[in-house]
Amino acid sequence: MEISEEDPSPGLAAGRVGAASIAFLGLAAAAPIVTLVTVVPAVLADGAGPLVPWSFAAAGLLLLLFCGAQSAMIRRYPSAGAAYSQVVKGLGRPAGMAAAWLAIAGYHAIQFGLYALAGVTAAPLAQSLLGRSVPWWAVAAACWAVVALCGTMRIEVAAGVIGLFAVAQVAVLAGIGAANVLQPFGDRVTAESIRIADWTVLDRPAIGLLLAVAVLAFTGFESTAGYAEEGFQPRRSAGLGGSLAVLLIALLLGGLSWSMLVAAGPDRTAVVAEVRGADLLFDLAADRLAPWAVTLGRFMLLAGVVAAVLSLHQVITRYLFALGRERVLPAVLGNVRRRTAAPRAASVTQSLIAGSTLAGAYLAGADPGPRTARWLIVGGVLSILLVLLLVAVAALLHLNRIPGPERAWGRFVAPVLSTVSLGVVAVLAFRDLPALLDMPAGYPLVRAIPGCLLGCVLLAAGHALLLRALRPVRYAGIGLAGAAVVITPSSPPTPPTPAAAHAEPGAPRIPRQRDPGAHRPERITTRRSPGPE
Repeated sequence: MEISEEDPSPGLAAGRVGAASIAFLGLAAAAPIVTLVTVVPAVLADGAGPLVPWSFAAAGLLLLLFCGAQSAMIRRYPSAGAAYSQVVKGLGRPAGMAAAWLAIAGYHAIQFGLYALAGVTAAPLAQSLLGRSVPWWAVAAACWAVVALCGTMRIEVAAGVIGLFAVAQVAVLAGIGAANVLQPFGDRVTAESIRIADWTVLDRPAIGLLLAVAVLAFTGFESTAGYAEEGFQPRRSAGLGGSLAVLLIALLLGGLSWSMLVAAGPDRTAVVAEVRGADLLFDLAADRLAPWAVTLGRFMLLAGVVAAVLSLHQVITRYLFALGRERVLPAVLGNVRRRTAAPRAASVTQSLIAGSTLAGAYLAGADPGPRTARWLIVGGVLSILLVLLLVAVAALLHLNRIPGPERAWGRFVAPVLSTVSLGVVAVLAFRDLPALLDMPAGYPLVRAIPGCLLGCVLLAAGHALLLRALRPVRYAGIGLAGAAVVITPSSPPTPPTPAAAHAEPGAPRIPRQRDPGAHRPERITTRRSPGPE
C-alpha cells in the first residue's frame, strides 16, 4: 500500500522547541535591528532624546502585562491558531475569525514591507563588495528562495536557523552598544543621556505618538503563541517564550537607543540624527570600530530582515494550518508531512502567495523603497495591534467567566491593565496615523489603512456567518483545534417552549459560546443548552 507524504490525521509534533527557541522566533519576527535603523534615528531627530529609551522600557512593561494574560490562555488552550483560538474562547466565533483574518493580513503586510526593505539594506553591501548596484527584485527573490526552502523544514531546524541569525544579531548589537558607551561623546557618560531635564515635554501630544511607536516596534513577539503545540511543554513553553522575547526586545531597543544618545552627545543627538538619518547606528559605530565591524553590522541588518521574513512565514503558516485543520479554509492546509510533522501544504501556500505578489510587483514596474516599506509595515502592525487588543479582551472575559487555577493577577488584574493600555495605544496610533506614515492627514493612504482593516473585519464576520448558515457543523468546530464535533439527537423539551414550537424538527442548533461546555467538543442539538444570555 502506498503511503502518502501528506497526512491529515496527526497534528503538529509536540516536544520540538523549547522556550528559548520560541523566544528567539519572537525576537526575529520583531526585527529590533530594523527598528534601530529605520525608526529610532527619525524619532531622535524630532528631539525625543532620553524619552526614547524610557518609552521602550514602558512599552516592555505594558506588553509583559499582555503576556501574563496570553500565557493563561495558552495554558488552557495550546493551539497553533494562537490569537484566533484564544479570541474564539472569549468573544465568540465571528470575533475569532476576525482575529485570524487581521493576523494573516497584518503579517503578510509586514512581510511584504520587509521584502521591500531587503533591497535597500543590501544596496550598500553590494556597492562596497561588488562595486555595482543590485536591483530590489533580485534581493527579494533570493530572500524568498531562502524562506521557501526553510519554511518546509522541521520546526526545530527552522528555529535553529532563525535562532542563529537572532543570536548573531544580538551579539553584533551588543558590541556596537558597548563601543558607544565605552567611547562616549566628550569622553564621559552624563546623566542628561537618561534624565529628562524638561518635564514639560511630557505634556506634548508627541508623547502619545512616541509610546505608540514604541509598542508597535515590539510587533512580532506575540507570534510565539503559535508554537504552543510544538513546545517541550505545550502549556508553558510558548507563554514563557513570549515573555522572554519581550524582555530581550526591550533590552536591545532601550539599551541601543540609550547608547546612541551617549555616543552622539545628549545635547546634539537631534542634529546628528537629522544629518546622518538611517545610517546613524553604523556611522556612530564607524567612529569607534574597525571597518569590518561596520560591514558586519550591515550584514546583520540584512540577516535580520531575512530572519524576520522567515519567522513571519512560520507564524502565517500555522494560522493557515489551524484554519485548514478546522476546515474553515480548504482542508488541505491542515495536512502535515508525515516524516517531519511540518505543515508543508500551508507553508507552500504562503510561499506561493508571497512569490506571486513579488512577481506581480516586478511585472508592474514597481520600485519599492523605504517609504513603501514604511507604509506596508505600519499598516501591518496596526492590524496586529487590533489582534492584541482582541486577545486581551477575550482573556479578561473567558478567564473570569470560566474560573480556573489562575490567581487574581493572571485572571483579572493583568487582563484589565493590558486591555486598557492596549486600547489607549490603539487610539493614539490611529489618531496619529498621518505622523506614523509621514503623510498629510488628507492623503488617501491615511484613510485607506483603517478602511482596509474595517473591510477585513467585515469580510471575516461574513465568512463566519456564511459558515453558520451553510456548514453548521464546521462552524461549531471553530476554535476546537480539530477536535471532533458530535451531533446527537435531542429529546423534545419538556414543557415545550414557544421558540421550540416554531423550530423545525430535527434541525441542528449551534451552542452559544457562553453555554456550559461550548469551549469543549460540542454537541449540536435541537434546543439550546441552558446558560446565561
